Amino acid sequence: MQQVRYHVVRSQGLFDVDNTTLLDGCADAPMAAGERRLVVVDSAVDALHGDRIRTWFDAHDVAATIVALRADEEVKQWDSVSAVIDAMNAFGIDRRREPVLAVGGGVLTDVVGFAASLYRRGTPYLRIPTTLIGLVDAGVGVKTGVNYAAGKNRVGTYAAAKATFLDRTWLSTLDPRHVSNGLAEVLKVALMKSAELFELLERSGRDLLEDRLLGSTPELDAAAATVVAESIHLMLEELQPNLWESTLERCVDYGHTFSPVIEMRALPSLLHGEAVAVDMALTTVIGELRGYVSIEQSARVLAVMRQLGLPTWDDVLAEPGLLASALRDTVRHRDGQQRLPLPVGIGGHRFVNDVTDAELQRALELLRSRSRDHAQETR
Repeated sequence: MQQVRYHVVRSQGLFDVDNTTLLDGCADAPMAAGERRLVVVDSAVDALHGDRIRTWFDAHDVAATIVALRADEEVKQWDSVSAVIDAMNAFGIDRRREPVLAVGGGVLTDVVGFAASLYRRGTPYLRIPTTLIGLVDAGVGVKTGVNYAAGKNRVGTYAAAKATFLDRTWLSTLDPRHVSNGLAEVLKVALMKSAELFELLERSGRDLLEDRLLGSTPELDAAAATVVAESIHLMLEELQPNLWESTLERCVDYGHTFSPVIEMRALPSLLHGEAVAVDMALTTVIGELRGYVSIEQSARVLAVMRQLGLPTWDDVLAEPGLLASALRDTVRHRDGQQRLPLPVGIGGHRFVNDVTDAELQRALELLRSRSRDHAQETR
């Protein structure tokens, strides 16, 4: 059995000059004065926070080589991986003592993690996610990857970071749409595993979105801390015994059956979490048609999605054969079976292998009808 150990470390204001978490917060990857580090930063993050990052390294006498890299789904390709490998090679990295730092969203940490896993057959790296989706989803697993042809994350590896450092203060400069994007992954684990987390989103989701989960009041701070901590706990609970996906029935795959094809087909109009939300809306309706979810529960789920600023419909769904093709593609990746997680009520789930094209069409028509009705009501 292959064993792996990695750390998830929480710290507010990671690059505040007096914060030493990056120096001593992970025993497996300490950093000390006089050392050097290669730091790959999302170019958007560098524009906003680059001076603060450089000041921190200077203050702690760590020689940092900063490489700014564009990182979004449109460039999540091999060329980005190659650029990171070029930077590692030029830096002359000591793979035993100089972990690469990846500072950015899920795309950036995926690209850097993939490059690190390939360079000299495995170079350690640290993740510092700067988006909500990075904090609660992309930052806590071991998968890396980039898109290939029309395939979402078609090329990749399993490569655990030495540590992931979680800091909510990055969200202060995050566009509200990207906060919604991350809340989709929170909603995913809530629908599959926690009615309590769903109810928290139902009560406070809109306020948390407007506050960017920064905690501007004691109540919002407590709610934001609970949302982040519980999401990570629920994800790790599922991932820990199954990091290499030897078991293919994974409830955290909810929202990821149709969304890879939806996202790549709609690119760049849908963000990852938005495509996941559309998938969840569709599969919630499938659950309703099967009697797993009541009409009232289904309405609550769609209402919470809208409160979180997430779409419940996209016109790409109506493309003939798209959903059937997406399901066939998923079956290929799940060893010949659908293994499709569907909600049972709110906070429960079951796996099915018998969704038909006709059932997909019925769910599609019902979801489209409800989306039209909601659009008319809000005019």
